[in-house]
Amino acid sequence: MSSTIPLPERVTMGEARATLARLQPLLAAAAQPVIDASALHELDSAAVALLLECRRQVAARGLSLRVTGAPPKLSQLAQLYGVQDLLAL
Repeated sequence: MSSTIPLPERVTMGEARATLARLQPLLAAAAQPVIDASALHELDSAAVALLLECRRQVAARGLSLRVTGAPPKLSQLAQLYGVQDLLAL
């Protein structure tokens, strides 16, 4: 069974560290982690970096991370940085 972990409405450089600290225990406890990005409305490249770090932590446990509800700007930034395939956006 998947564990859905919601992102906040805002993930920018100012919030990324605190957001990661909040997500880490949820990711560690999830057997099939899914990040729900549908609430995310204000973001910058820190959101992409955050998701890459989440993916790294989950992959270290031999699992894959799924991201749902990605807003267009998140997909555009991931494509710009060439990581859309890593994040499956």
